Amino acid sequence: MVCNIKRQLIVFTRFPVAGITKTRLISTLGADGAALLQRDMTEHLLKRLDGVHCRPEPEVEIRFDGGDRKQMRAWLGETYTYRPQGAGSLGHRMASAFENAFQNRADQAVLIGTDIPGLAAAAVEDAFGGLDRADVVFGPARDGGYYLIGMHREAFVQARILFKGLVWGTASVLADTLKIAAEANLRIRLLEELADVDRPEELPVWEQETAGKPKG
Repeated sequence: MVCNIKRQLIVFTRFPVAGITKTRLISTLGADGAALLQRDMTEHLLKRLDGVHCRPEPEVEIRFDGGDRKQMRAWLGETYTYRPQGAGSLGHRMASAFENAFQNRADQAVLIGTDIPGLAAAAVEDAFGGLDRADVVFGPARDGGYYLIGMHREAFVQARILFKGLVWGTASVLADTLKIAAEANLRIRLLEELADVDRPEELPVWEQETAGKPKG
């Protein structure tokens, strides 16, 4: 029964440090401005996640890079579980996050990033709902990557191949991943395509999403 399953939502983010965070935006925003954007985008996403109403509600784990648990709790509060992303490629870190989730008896897990201003609670709900009929769910990003990936525990052994052998940060990441998924006979569902904010030319996406909204 759906009501008996355990769900985990994994959020990948960085502790905002000037000069280290959002480095591709430093030329436009400055080091402090880029770090501030990282902070604001993470807080923006977490506020939106308060609107997730799927049943059962997922447990939220923040996987962070930089900083430590004490700093993360001081920033984002005691509501969440915090765990470092660890070392290695993005693919290795994502695979480890899913492996830990399923070792902790999650039946379904969804992983998202914080640089998609338009990501709303409904997309997370759709992702978990889609796992009733698919092995893996993706949220396509406009730059050719993906902002969300979800899977259920039974698919993980087969699906962990999706995190290997890719050149991360390129425009073909999703296409290459979908090809691997098809070759592995994994059932795939795609969500709505959304735009991320990682380069100066993408800043209007953030500005449009937050126009007229109060800070804090």
